[in-house]
Amino acid sequence: MSTSTPLAWTEDPAQPLFTRSYAVRFAHCDPAAIVFFPQYFVLLNGFIEDWFNQGLRIDYSDVILRRRIGLPTVSLQCDFLAPSRMGEDIEFGLRIESVGRSSIALQVGVRGADGPRLQLRQVLVTTDMDRGCAITIPDDLQAALKSWAILAAPV
Repeated sequence: MSTSTPLAWTEDPAQPLFTRSYAVRFAHCDPAAIVFFPQYFVLLNGFIEDWFNQGLRIDYSDVILRRRIGLPTVSLQCDFLAPSRMGEDIEFGLRIESVGRSSIALQVGVRGADGPRLQLRQVLVTTDMDRGCAITIPDDLQAALKSWAILAAPV
């Protein structure tokens, strides 16, 4: 991955971008008052839930609890570009890189008021939570993903 402008933030009106802002709180930080790196992943998980609920309009808790479809991360590549500090607001942005039979590759960028902080590539896989195996992305999720996809190539 490049360490310049994260792919998620590239300007292309034809490519949908889902964004949410989060306040950096004391609980996110280490003793130096900067975000402790695992806390970015906690924030990322909440951001993915927000994307499902508000962006895709698919109830994330319903997917997990009632439908028993898991969405584990099977690959995560991350570049930390600059620190985020307690008291700041940071903005997460997400674009779909590609959609496969059971996988969804995402480009996510995090930025503060002064520029990029973090970029990552995350691959989620749809799984049957009871059998513990990958499953084909359900039709309703596949349809919702189509409106967000950048590339047609599978992962």
